[in-house]
Amino acid sequence: MFSVVAAAGAAATWCAAPAGAEGFVDFTSPSGNVSCVLDVDYVRCDIAERDWAPPPRPVDCEFDYGQGVALVPGGAAEFVCAGDTTLGGSNPLSYGQSITRGDLRCDSAQTGITCLDRTTGHGFALSRQVYQLF
Repeated sequence: MFSVVAAAGAAATWCAAPAGAEGFVDFTSPSGNVSCVLDVDYVRCDIAERDWAPPPRPVDCEFDYGQGVALVPGGAAEFVCAGDTTLGGSNPLSYGQSITRGDLRCDSAQTGITCLDRTTGHGFALSRQVYQLF
């Protein structure tokens, strides 16, 4: 489980990198229901409205749980225990488009957002109807 604590001013760093850059980028699904942050070391997506229940909250989680999933290169996708959110981004990733930073890639489709580690194949998918960790 990932634990994340918001740092003062962290939201100010969540801005899109210039086209072609390999830095930090934030984006949303076209509906705005899923928002993500991505760089070469980390991807996290949070969901606003969902029809599914997350796994049980870990006993050591003191923050919000079940609203977001994260992935690091070489690791497995996991739900986050977080005191912050990625929701509220303003850069929609159109259906059929992808964004890549290092080994991490996220794809936007009408069925939801899918992010994966292109080396290991581990990743996750989020939509209002379902989530999947793989």
